[in-house]
Amino acid sequence: MKFSHSIQFNAVPDWSSHYIAYSNLKKLIYHLEKSVHQAGPSDVETRPLLNNEDPELVFARALDVELEKISSFYTVKEKEIFDEVDDLLRDVENGATDDDAEAAVTAADAAALSRPSIHHATSDQVGHHGGPRSSHSGPSARSTTDDGIEDSDDDDDADETAALNKKRRSISGMSRRRTVPNIMHNSTDLGASMSDFSKARRYSTTYDDYAETAQLFSNSIMVKKRIVSLYVQLCELKSYIQLNKTGFSKVLKKFDKIVDRELRTKYISENVESAYPFVQDRLPQLDDRIQKMVDVYAEFVTQGDIDEAKKELRSHLREHVVWERNTVWRDLIGIERRAEAATLGAGLLGGRVDGSKLRRQGDEAPKTPMQQIDTPVGRLSCPTWLFGTTTFTLVGIIAVFVTLLYAPIMEKAEQQNCLAMLVFVSLLWATEAIPLFVTSLLIPFLCVLLNVVRADDPPYKRLNSKDATAYVFAAMWTPVIMLLLGGFSVAAALSKCTIDKRIATFVLSKAGTRPSTVIIANMFVAAFASMLVSNVAAPVLCFSIIEPMLRNLPTGSNMSKAVIMGIALASNVGGMLSPIASPQNVVALGIMEPPPTWGEWFFIVIPVGIVSLVLIWILLLLTFQPGKGTTIVPIRTIKEKFSGVQWFVSIVCISTIALWCASHQLESTFGDMGVIAILPIVIFFGIGILTKEDFNNFPWTIIILAAGGLSLGKAVKSSGLLHTIAEEISVRVQGMHLYAVLLIFSGLSLVVATFISHTVAALIILPLVADIGRNMEEPHPNLLIMASTLMCSAAMGLPTSGFPNMTAIMKEDSTGQRYLEVKHFISRGVPASVLTLAVVVTLGYGSMRIIGM
Repeated sequence: MKFSHSIQFNAVPDWSSHYIAYSNLKKLIYHLEKSVHQAGPSDVETRPLLNNEDPELVFARALDVELEKISSFYTVKEKEIFDEVDDLLRDVENGATDDDAEAAVTAADAAALSRPSIHHATSDQVGHHGGPRSSHSGPSARSTTDDGIEDSDDDDDADETAALNKKRRSISGMSRRRTVPNIMHNSTDLGASMSDFSKARRYSTTYDDYAETAQLFSNSIMVKKRIVSLYVQLCELKSYIQLNKTGFSKVLKKFDKIVDRELRTKYISENVESAYPFVQDRLPQLDDRIQKMVDVYAEFVTQGDIDEAKKELRSHLREHVVWERNTVWRDLIGIERRAEAATLGAGLLGGRVDGSKLRRQGDEAPKTPMQQIDTPVGRLSCPTWLFGTTTFTLVGIIAVFVTLLYAPIMEKAEQQNCLAMLVFVSLLWATEAIPLFVTSLLIPFLCVLLNVVRADDPPYKRLNSKDATAYVFAAMWTPVIMLLLGGFSVAAALSKCTIDKRIATFVLSKAGTRPSTVIIANMFVAAFASMLVSNVAAPVLCFSIIEPMLRNLPTGSNMSKAVIMGIALASNVGGMLSPIASPQNVVALGIMEPPPTWGEWFFIVIPVGIVSLVLIWILLLLTFQPGKGTTIVPIRTIKEKFSGVQWFVSIVCISTIALWCASHQLESTFGDMGVIAILPIVIFFGIGILTKEDFNNFPWTIIILAAGGLSLGKAVKSSGLLHTIAEEISVRVQGMHLYAVLLIFSGLSLVVATFISHTVAALIILPLVADIGRNMEEPHPNLLIMASTLMCSAAMGLPTSGFPNMTAIMKEDSTGQRYLEVKHFISRGVPASVLTLAVVVTLGYGSMRIIGM
């Protein structure tokens, strides 16, 4: 959550206009940034504000205004609340003094009750006596009726009275004269107390016992309400100080970072810390009064139990929304939700995205558009989505599925059913008629329902539904999935501690302001980030780093297009640089026998990646020509020192990667890389660096997609369909050289992955490629799998070809216009894919043969 949202959610609603204007100050910082890096202020709104003044002076003046506003409000509010606290404490003290005269008051009342005339006066006095102060501000303030009895519809009054019945001490300070001193002292319940009181005064026929009792208990409840109200207000006042002080610190830090100044330390020490709300003894004074409220509450309500008093009082506080740094997965979820909201707005609101009309909490749900159709039985109303392209696509896919179930193509029933299932799932994935992960969840269901699974040993008997269920679900959860979770945990920890950002900004800060150098530096940073934190997360990280540079480039600048496109294409290439860089790599590791070590993987992909990045960089320079009339704002390194937590996270991540690299040598100890992946998960979540919210924010759709793909590959292999198809294709490529087969399947993988998801393409193609490689005269299954996997990552010709491209096409400038269009991906992405293909089948092929694949 951003700190601006934290202020919004944690602010006292009635005080909202008196907090630091954090968002407005951020906007001013961005205006000042432009004035620093441009020859003259181009924004008409900033021209009268700046007048060529030093940005530090302009920002300091804006901070002074905020500081004065906060100090003035706090001074008035503190006096108001402190006065009420003093009144309450004084009333409590007076009540304690009255206890000493209790016996005398009781005797006087007894004598008064024997005289009717005096009795009437006493009754009148009690009936019209004012209760406790009810005009104080706060959420617990109450109105009273003319007779002083509280007028409240609060359902909690019964519980409050029950709590007060446990008191043995009377609360006389809230009443000028005590007439029923013994009720609150009685150890029995309220009913017994009233019964005894009635018996003791049975000779009185005109006195209203209930009125006097109600008056006393109404006053007792009001004491509790006053304590609770003041406790809440004191805590809100403390939160007001803390939020505003944090706001000053954060906005000054942002100013120093963006405008390259050092105002933070100076302004906080000279201005903020000397202001009345932020002086050193202000919080201790508040804490002292808060503790007094706890002590008084414990004395009057919880029979002296301080812990119970704190617990009950805290239950009245509003829930505090904690500000914490987002992980990259949480940012990705935010991007996905914004995209879904846009789709919802376009679909349900007449094709026009209008954020103000999207559903909010408490708003009426958008109505589904309906269409009238004529039928033999009359006119029917149906949702318009039933007549959309997606619906017809889905109906067509189901028709193909049913046809293949009964078409006599394969000799064996299990292979026929498996073929129908394979085509059905592949078409659903390719068209995305339903979400990809939902299709993956269909796979185990169809495997069991169609009985496509056979035993692994001869005579390969078809398994019944119960045995097939265990077989398919065991295939979904493998060490490969655990390796994927371990990679996500490493990425989340690096992101949460900003280690990835620190490394990236350090490298980019050395790039200078030359456009060509800046582009290649961003591309290598994106590729390196993809290797560490996956190519799903790397573009989000890199786009956040270059945001200051994009803000200061002219609208429609070719430099902005080139750098965004460079990051997207480099992230695709970076998806091949490590086994955890992309899901298709993890799938490939699960299919290869034996899987390559990390060292072998790096030996192949590092040269391929570097050469591919250089060729793509040259392509971008030739097509965009970004150096013409471009002034670049340099990216500055983060000046803060590495903290202990950051060092710890770095050591754990490096150690984990080292263990992965040496997994073959440590196989006797750990068994598989998936077991090693448990270490960072346990460490980061166990000691609290990552939380359960971070775990919930993992891209579980990717995990389910990979798990479904693994189960599909296992089922296709178990049914014998994969072997049958592989034999048929092997006959076609019989006599071909290994290199020719490599070219065929590398090109096939590139084409398929361009039109569907990289991971989906790998899930469909890799099992087939593996079986064909095993059946060749010169068997090299791992070589073909490796090349096909690399080409799945290299497919980047369309905006939908991979996560990096989809993130790049959604990137917008300050006016809401997208930087890139589809034509940019076709004109640059397609040539980039072809260049990478050429590198893989030459340099990559040579590297694979050297290590003996």
